[in-house]
Amino acid sequence: MPKYTIGLDYGTNSVRALVVNVANGREVGTAVWNYAHGKEGVILSSDPNLARQHPADYVKGAEVTIVKALEDAAKAVKGFKPEQVIGIGVDTTGSTPLPVDENGRPLAFQKRFAKEPAAMAWLWKDHTGIEEAEEITALAKDIRPQYLAKCGGAYSSEWFFSKILHCKRAHRNVFDAAYTWVECADWIPAMLTGNEAPDKYVASVCAAGHKAMYNDAWGGYPDAQFLSILDPALGKLRERLKDKAHAVDTRAGALSRAWAKKTGLPEGIPVAVAAFDAHLGAVGVGIRPGIFARIVGTSSCDMAVASMDKPPADIPGLCGIVPGSILPGAIGLEAGQSAVGDIFNWFVNYLEPGGAKAGSHEALTKEAAKLAPGASGLLALDWNNGNRTILVDQRLTGVLLGQTLYTTPAEIYRALIEATGFGALTIINRFEEYGVPIRRVLNCGGIAEKNPLVMQIFADIMGRTMEISRSAQTCALGAAIAGAVVAGKKAGGYSSFSAAQKAMTGLKAKKFKPDPKARRVYQEIYPLYKDLHDAFGTKDWNGNLGHVMKQLLEIRAKARK
Repeated sequence: MPKYTIGLDYGTNSVRALVVNVANGREVGTAVWNYAHGKEGVILSSDPNLARQHPADYVKGAEVTIVKALEDAAKAVKGFKPEQVIGIGVDTTGSTPLPVDENGRPLAFQKRFAKEPAAMAWLWKDHTGIEEAEEITALAKDIRPQYLAKCGGAYSSEWFFSKILHCKRAHRNVFDAAYTWVECADWIPAMLTGNEAPDKYVASVCAAGHKAMYNDAWGGYPDAQFLSILDPALGKLRERLKDKAHAVDTRAGALSRAWAKKTGLPEGIPVAVAAFDAHLGAVGVGIRPGIFARIVGTSSCDMAVASMDKPPADIPGLCGIVPGSILPGAIGLEAGQSAVGDIFNWFVNYLEPGGAKAGSHEALTKEAAKLAPGASGLLALDWNNGNRTILVDQRLTGVLLGQTLYTTPAEIYRALIEATGFGALTIINRFEEYGVPIRRVLNCGGIAEKNPLVMQIFADIMGRTMEISRSAQTCALGAAIAGAVVAGKKAGGYSSFSAAQKAMTGLKAKKFKPDPKARRVYQEIYPLYKDLHDAFGTKDWNGNLGHVMKQLLEIRAKARK
């Protein structure tokens, strides 16, 4: 009988379960559940930097989606039975840490903290720890430069320790009540296997390495002395963090009896150590050395891997250079943009250009597609949610340059798309500048799947063919691949990720190739973008921006001819 695995994909707004045929990657069942708390699943406040999630949604989401996905599979495949499922993989957002008690239960489950955002999961895009991140960066530069060398040269407010330190200072009651802090990526598998207790759960090297300065070379997480200088309470917390973090080819445990009863799955099937959604999205798209895997959605995460035999140089501005992350047996390199689709959503939902009908994504895309590259005379910076790579600075904001009294909403919309393309090219250039070759660009995610205009503009700007994952649910597929590997060959799974990827992944026939004419125009505009990028984003830039507007007008005039 065919064997299947389940991929659980915990995103920003919802959780998805995907049932996948291990032999060929066919997706036979799926279900999505939108988080019940907050606005579209995110708890917000008057502070624009705050973004939290209620962990009760993680529990409910797993139960609802697994049951419904199994029902969906039974409708699609004659004779399908849950007993054919041999493993589970999990991906989540990150860094999304949550405070837990001595039993590993989230503080938000306690009555006194049920409505306290600080006791909930601190979502990846929570930037309340900006000052703490700068403080961590400054101290590491002074006494532990090796920590920063493996995370791009600066610690981010999106990451583990900056959020915890901010909680200590702003929400002392919550911090004091927490026994320890656990990444969402670690807590979900622990929940499914009954291993929530701090001495039982298995830590993910993906989360620890990319967001918490973990590295086996210096004994794991940052040392207690370093953390104690930041705050003595962090030094004590270090004692309750794991000594060792593991890759996604490791079992986090076996599905518990309680969760087997809730879902109808076989008790005891293996659950893989989790990874971030983007990392398993890269696995699901088929990442290997030479490939640049882009998960393009509300934000973008850009992945590459390098051989353990030829470690790359320390690359400034990356979100981590971590052995064993993304693809086990390789060195994982993560970069990305703090907003892509969120920028387009901001323009449509907040500014509402032209009214509901004329200002929809569909209408603006249609009109923007009619415009020639450079014809708007506009240039934007894609920093509406700060810059993740290569500047690692959340105190940067968006810029729109070149508007006139005749600038149209479609021209602005296209300029925002182009800005995200220029940002992606800047990331690719940084990889190659430091000796990581980019031979192919493979894309997945909602925007890659649904918006051909964005993909074509990206191809024209980057000068590379954009290829798209066969799966519309690539992160969940990557998680299902992890489930197939931890199940093992004897159970009907695989002994390696390369074998599982070969069988279970694929690309669409449709490719977006660079248009030579558009490419030439963008090669004129990109240096202007880089001038703005360096002028507003760095302290070292010295120059004059007097040429930028004039050159944009010259390019506009040529494009309109």
